[in-house]
Amino acid sequence: MERRTFMKAALVSTALADTTAGAAPSGPSDREYSCGLLAKIATPVLSAMAQGRLQKTMPVEVSPIWDGRDKRVTYMECFGRLISGLSPWLTLPDDGSTEGAERRKLREWALASYAHSVDPKSPDYLLWRKEGQPLVDSAYFSNALIRARKQLWEPLDKTTKDRIILELQLLRRVAPPYNNWLLFAAMNEAFLLSVGAQYDPARIMLAIKKINEWYVGDGWYADGTAFHFDYYNSYVIHPMLIEILEVLVNTDTDLGLPVKELHAQALHRMQRYGEHLERVVSPDGAFSPHGRSSTYRTAVFQPLALLAWRKALPAPLSEGRVRAALTAVHKRIFANPSNFTPDGFLTLGFSGHRPEIADRYSNNGSMYITTESLLPLALPAADSFWTAAAEDWTAKRAYGDESFARDHAIED
Repeated sequence: MERRTFMKAALVSTALADTTAGAAPSGPSDREYSCGLLAKIATPVLSAMAQGRLQKTMPVEVSPIWDGRDKRVTYMECFGRLISGLSPWLTLPDDGSTEGAERRKLREWALASYAHSVDPKSPDYLLWRKEGQPLVDSAYFSNALIRARKQLWEPLDKTTKDRIILELQLLRRVAPPYNNWLLFAAMNEAFLLSVGAQYDPARIMLAIKKINEWYVGDGWYADGTAFHFDYYNSYVIHPMLIEILEVLVNTDTDLGLPVKELHAQALHRMQRYGEHLERVVSPDGAFSPHGRSSTYRTAVFQPLALLAWRKALPAPLSEGRVRAALTAVHKRIFANPSNFTPDGFLTLGFSGHRPEIADRYSNNGSMYITTESLLPLALPAADSFWTAAAEDWTAKRAYGDESFARDHAIED
């Protein structure tokens, strides 16, 4: 049954990605391709979880050097990370388009999945009360509810809302280490603040203060006291810091901090980091798989995608250029069919199934953070991000013997 559901949905997403009516002869538009990819990633997970059958049907694959924690963390990682990247697209209003029908179906499945995730009697009740890892993925789980409050939080029944609040509050049992994990604790508290629940301001204040202490310059933060040359500025630090500060600004909660100034500063730094990300895209859409968690694939580009969604791209980066670069990246990574199992779940790997490169904490559920690079789908099809003419990005211009902008550094 689950396989038939996936195959039917896959046909829909393939149609979105490859044969949408009115597409140019050369293939689907960038938006059609992006919608199809996101639907393809999300459908096997949400179609199963909406029925309380994810843990029965999703195969678990862990790193060959797995650290021995309870493998059921896989399902929390899968749902939390997927829904965080998917939720912005679900905020668009319903319409009569093929895309709208797909989006409406995924939204309905997401709401049912949230109910299963916190119901102790459900087979898909997530691993909330064991291990430290749930603190990480609960932050993506709650981040989605911030990003799509009207679509994913407000329609939930009171019992489900109360259960979500309780599970997030109980995660205070986990003392986060002094690194990017501080932001996971702060994100949960920011969500609780945003819905008027009891929250811990100290966890928010600590994260903001420490992350700013770890700023090393030119748009980069260290992950703790030591600088790591990896993409955790993309996976966690820039987007979570910005979105936590947005909650404080939007709720007029300063916690004794100059939150508006801190938000402006964090945005300026993320814009500079976004410029770095645009420049790492090679002419053919490849990018360097360096540092920890390279299996997170296109999540590398979350800050650039978030800036596009927020209409906050820095002046040197046009929307047409960023859209073209992100589309090239997605096509370069997801051209390999071994990124997916036969039933459509993501595999461990980078550009294809390569479990040997996975870190000791990585499982196939971790891979769903890749959806964070598709945040611009929250912008409607008529938005200038999607309608602007495509432009060559920096590396494509540089290696095509075209003029390209001189780079710079910021001082703050």
